[in-house]
Order: sequence, then C-alpha cells, then structure tokens
Amino acid sequence: MDNLTHTLTGLALADSGLKRTTRLSTVTLLVAANLPDVDGLSYVFGSGTDGLGFRRGWTHGILAMLLWPPLLLAVMLLTAKLTRRKLEGVRWRWLLLLAAIGVWSHPLLDLLNTYGVRLLMPFSSRWFYGDALFIVDPWIWLTLTIGIVWSRRARIDAPARTALALSAVYALAMAVGSQRAEAAAERESGGLPARRTLASPVAGDPLERRIIRDLGDHYATGHARLGTSWRFAADGEQPMGCNTPAAKLAARTAPGMVFLHWARFPYCVAEPQGNVLRVIIGDLRYGGGRAGSWASVMVQVPVSQ
Repeated sequence: MDNLTHTLTGLALADSGLKRTTRLSTVTLLVAANLPDVDGLSYVFGSGTDGLGFRRGWTHGILAMLLWPPLLLAVMLLTAKLTRRKLEGVRWRWLLLLAAIGVWSHPLLDLLNTYGVRLLMPFSSRWFYGDALFIVDPWIWLTLTIGIVWSRRARIDAPARTALALSAVYALAMAVGSQRAEAAAERESGGLPARRTLASPVAGDPLERRIIRDLGDHYATGHARLGTSWRFAADGEQPMGCNTPAAKLAARTAPGMVFLHWARFPYCVAEPQGNVLRVIIGDLRYGGGRAGSWASVMVQVPVSQ
C-alpha cells in the first residue's frame, strides 16, 4: 500500500491504546509501519528495472521481519540518548513489541493489493498477492483518519480501535468481492476457460473490478460490476506476443529477466526502429498497448533476430 496508509495505520495503532505502554511508542510505531519501504531508495540509486527487482523483497521478507524490530529498538534508544532525552519511562520490552507490530503490519498491508510482496525473501523470491485493495484506497484513508481524529479529540481508544476493525472488515469484503468478480468473469465470458484470471480493484470504487483473463496466446480484458450480483462485460484483447524470436531475445537480457520475474501478466510488442527492433515488455496489470506504461521496460535487439 501507499505510505500514507502505512502511516495512518501506525497512528491508529498508537491511538488504540498502545501509545500508553511506554515512552517513544508513537514515533516507534510510525517509523516501524514505514520501515520496510526503505527499499524505495533503489529507485534513487538505480534504474526503474533495478527498483522493480529489489522492491518488496529483502526488506519485506521473513528474515527482515525478524531483524527490523531489534534494530529499530536499538536506533530509537540510541537516538534518545544522543538527543539527551530522558530514558526514564522507556520500557524496552514494550518498545520492541511495538516495533514488531508496526513492522509486521507493513507486509500484511502490501499483501492486500495486486502488486504483491515476496514474503519468504531471502529464502524464496515467490510473489504473493491478495488482490483485495487498490494500492491507494481513499476509503481506508477516510476510515483511519476519522478514527484517529475522534480518538485524539475525545481522548478515548475506542474510535481508533473501531477504525482498525472496520478497515480489516472492508479489506476482507474486498477480497471476497474480487473472488466473486473472477467467478462472474469465467461464468459470463462465453468462451474458453482462462488459465488465470485477475479481478483487480479499481481506485476509489469498491463495486468495480478490472478483469484480465489469460487465454494462452492473448489476454481478454473487461470489467465486472456489483449490482444485485457481479456482472461481467468484455472490453478488449491484448496479444501476448512474447514467443517471437525478438521477444525471446529481449527476455534474456538483464532488464528483461528482472522485469519478467516481477511481471504477472506480461506482454511484448516489437517495432522497427532504424536497424534494431524496439521491444516493449509490459505488464497488463498496470496498462497495455503498444506504448507500454510505467510497468514496462524497453529493450533493443537486432532486426535480424
């Protein structure tokens, strides 16, 4: 999820009663809730493909989940000491637990969207997907913000706790909705059964899903909408195009291999450009067509290939 969602989650956890467990509790939860996204620096010091290859991996995996809490505890205590803040009232066991709660909330939230997270890194680079929420969900923002503001103004824990509970119920309902939208797409497509189907949440609209069906040599796309039941409507197709000699050569390059390990619904488009072929490798989750999208990589290969 986006960092505003992670930050609001950390604040809601603090205002649910956890901030009274020890000094430095709120700031620890805020830092912990965002800490795994330190891997976003890979976009600053590397290419976009480098970022895709590194993001939501090492810093989000099971080993990092064990190492981040004690590391954050040490940093918080050292920072407090260097800034000459009194350490009386700091209960380090509670601080360690809060660091763990905040850090562990991060991959749990990231798991809810279609981008996915590599939970088993570094032991396995397998991606896991929840397909429940769009990566930016204003309804989660609104719910958590109301809970936090209400708790702070009334000086009670219940609103923040309720906001966290409602957010969890909403995420569960969205996951069920995605599953039923997928079933509706398969039931109402009127064609061959898909090898894979994705019902992707749509920004700001919990009643809509964007559908991608993998039919072997091409993707069929459409939308499903919830009325009295989920109903599917097809709206287009996207050739895969990744079995051509040029696409296969592009896939064997370093950027191609990194991108295809991340991609979930890959497609390839090759176009002549002078004495080379310009091969776009994209992921239909985040846009399609010949121009590609932010979720694509361009590789040049010789025309003779």
